[in-house]
Amino acid sequence: MAKHTGDKPYMCGECGYRTAYRSVLTRHMRAHTGGKPYKCDQCDFSAAQKGNFAEHVAKHNGDKPYMCGECGYRTVYRSALTVHMMTHTGVKPYKCDQCGYSAAQKGNFAEHMSKHTGDKPYICGECGYRTAYRSDLSKHKARHTGDKPYMCDKCGYRTAYRGSLYKHMRTHTGEKPYKCDQCDYSAAQKGHLEQHIMAKHTGDKLYMCWECGFRTAQRTTLSLHLRTHTGEKPYKCDQCDYSAVQKCNLDEHMAKHTGEKPYKCEQCDYSAVQKCHLDEHMAKHTREKRYECDHCDFSAIEKKDLDSHIVKHHIYKPYML
Repeated sequence: MAKHTGDKPYMCGECGYRTAYRSVLTRHMRAHTGGKPYKCDQCDFSAAQKGNFAEHVAKHNGDKPYMCGECGYRTVYRSALTVHMMTHTGVKPYKCDQCGYSAAQKGNFAEHMSKHTGDKPYICGECGYRTAYRSDLSKHKARHTGDKPYMCDKCGYRTAYRGSLYKHMRTHTGEKPYKCDQCDYSAAQKGHLEQHIMAKHTGDKLYMCWECGFRTAQRTTLSLHLRTHTGEKPYKCDQCDYSAVQKCNLDEHMAKHTGEKPYKCEQCDYSAVQKCHLDEHMAKHTREKRYECDHCDFSAIEKKDLDSHIVKHHIYKPYML
C-alpha cells in the first residue's frame, strides 16, 4: 500500500533517510555500520548488497548476464548495459544551461561543468595533482602504483583501467557502437566519433591553448600540445633515463628492452608494440579507410597516404606560382 499512499514508515536514526520498505532501510543502514554480509569464497571481496556481490562473482566465472538486444553486446554489469544502450537511443538527459552540451551520464555532465567553473575537485593524495576529471585522476594514480589488474583473455593485454580493457576488446570483436547521426560513419571509441563529427560536420575546435592560441577538436590533443610549452615528459623508463611526452612513445621505447609485442593480428603472424600500429595493419585486411581528409572527400587506409594527399593538394606552396 505504501506505493499508493506515499507512506515511508521506515526511518534511519542516523541521517533521517526514509523509505516505504524495511528491506531497503536494512541495506541503507549498512552505509553507516559498514556491514558487508556477502563474502566471496574465491577472494577477499565482500559487499553490502547482493546485486554488487553477484556482479563481482561474475568476474570469476566469466558470466555476462546483461545483453543488449540491439547488437548483442554483453556485460557483467547492469549499469554498464544501461550506459551502452544510450549509444543506440541517443538519450542525453543531462543538459548544460551555459552551452549546447548534453550528456548521457551524470558523471560526464559534472566533468563538463567544470570547464565553466574551473573546479578541479579530484586530487591525488600522493603528489597533490588536481584535475576536473575523475577518469584523469584514476589514470594518474596508476603512475604511482603501476598496477594493471585488467587482462584480455584473448591476447594477454593488461591495463590499469577497466574502461581501457572494454575498448581494447573491440579490437577482437570489431564492435563499433558509436554511430554518427549525420552519415554512416561508426567508431569503436567515443572519442573517435567526436573527432569525426567536429572535423566533418561542425568544424568546431573547442579546446584552445592559452599560450599560443592553438585550437583543436580534441582535449587529448590539447594536453599533448601544452607539453610543447612546459617541456613535461611524464612517462619515464625505469630501465634507463629515457622519458616521453606520450605513453605510446614510452611503450615503443620499452620494446627495445623487453622485445614484447603484445598486440597480435588474428589473421596473420603480425604483432606490434603499439595498438595504433596493429589498427593500421588490420586496415590492410579489412580495407577500411580510417584516415579522412578535413578538406575534401579523400580517405586512406594508411596515415602516410593521407599526409601525402594533404601535402600534394591542400598545402599552399608559393614557389609553385
